[in-house]
Amino acid sequence: MTSRTVHLAVYDTFADCEPGFATTQLTQQGHTVRTVGLTTAPVTTMGGMRVQPDLALGGLDPGDSELLILTGAALWDTGDTLAPFARTARAFLDAGVPVAAICGATAGLAREGLLDDRAHTSAVSFYLAATGYAGGAHYVEADAVTDAGGDTDSGTGTGSGGSARGAVVTAGPTEPIAFAREILALLGVFGPEKLDAWYRLFHDSDASAYEVFAG
Repeated sequence: MTSRTVHLAVYDTFADCEPGFATTQLTQQGHTVRTVGLTTAPVTTMGGMRVQPDLALGGLDPGDSELLILTGAALWDTGDTLAPFARTARAFLDAGVPVAAICGATAGLAREGLLDDRAHTSAVSFYLAATGYAGGAHYVEADAVTDAGGDTDSGTGTGSGGSARGAVVTAGPTEPIAFAREILALLGVFGPEKLDAWYRLFHDSDASAYEVFAG
């Protein structure tokens, strides 16, 4: 395994529609995506697909990863089944490795206290407020937000493309493309011009962006 390995958390009811724009581009650009489950037993996604995790959560070392991606799932809101993934996110951030969370996974980070002092977003502010977290003052009305390590004045909405260490990406469930944009920027997968073209092509269906992106 190399530092160009991204770990995608998988669990029953995980929203398989949410990470695909990011993981497709990551693998196309030479990164490895490995799936991690609570165990290595197969899980069933929200879309009804069965996924066999590559490794169990207990065997995941932040030092072997460049990013942990957490997607939404019904289980985030129905108990503590997925709490171990939020605790793993804390371990990643403590080790200086970034975490990206979308949809219900943002509530998991909130419950773990990881959004209390970071700029972040989600579906709506009151969804996170219901967790009882202390970070409401740092909620940002944006498609997706990158907080580059706890500075709530940095990196909201566009990604920085700079150091990815300790950063947190958040997005709401309707924004998988903006979520991907932040991840691709954070990991430096594309430069600013190409990333903008990619976003305009896939998010805005702007055919004029294809030549820039494919060039």
